[in-house]
Amino acid sequence: MHSLVSRLSSLVFFALSFVYAGEPNLPEVKAPWMKGEKLTYDLCWGPITAGTATLEVRPTKDGKTEFYSLAHDNGVLKKIYPVADTIYTRVRNKGLMTEVFRKTLHEGSFHNKSVIRFDRKGEKAWLSDTVFLDPPEKRQVKRSADTAVTIQGMEHSIMSAFYLVRTLPLTVGDTSRFSAVSGKKRYELKVLVHGKEELKTAIGKVKTVKVEPVLDGDGIFNSKGRIFIWLTDDDKRIPVLMQCEIALGSIKAKLTSK
Repeated sequence: MHSLVSRLSSLVFFALSFVYAGEPNLPEVKAPWMKGEKLTYDLCWGPITAGTATLEVRPTKDGKTEFYSLAHDNGVLKKIYPVADTIYTRVRNKGLMTEVFRKTLHEGSFHNKSVIRFDRKGEKAWLSDTVFLDPPEKRQVKRSADTAVTIQGMEHSIMSAFYLVRTLPLTVGDTSRFSAVSGKKRYELKVLVHGKEELKTAIGKVKTVKVEPVLDGDGIFNSKGRIFIWLTDDDKRIPVLMQCEIALGSIKAKLTSK
């Protein structure tokens, strides 16, 4: 069950980081959603609505942007398998470069808190990861690890990478290629643009572009199922539907409001 709920959360953000090589003087991202956005989803496993999720963009007073992702179980599954996941990322508006990334997971008896702080000038990413025996407020630690990873200065967190994809041209048939980091390993990541589809959604009929992130080699997407994302075919690139294939079918995140 833990892996199933984790895949629900993975629909809301890519579970990896993108690494870019290029000039450090990046342009400022001016997508419509940079002014502020809140999207709400139902998380469904077949006919069962297992929970809800939100994705939120908040501009800050100092000219930066914060991304929030929240996922919660619904009342039906709460007693069986309670879930409360939170992800927070603060980025610079130029290139969506992450400054800090925080993830807190409460999934059944699994409780985890991790933080990544990016030191661009020092070319280091400082990672702190703790698993608790019980909810973190009781502070009974099961295991904890602090790690420093050498970076090239252009790395993204999982949340900033998700929003960065929403700024790509996404021409049908094209493949965008990146280097990817999962844990301490590097992989080649491809973002495939499969085609255009018209979908019926909670916000009406919309024209969409269907994309798929793929990791070459033994990456997480190869071993745990394919992920597809349908983005509106306009400058907003709203993710109206996200789907993950698993052994027991598929899990979907369906947009309910924006």
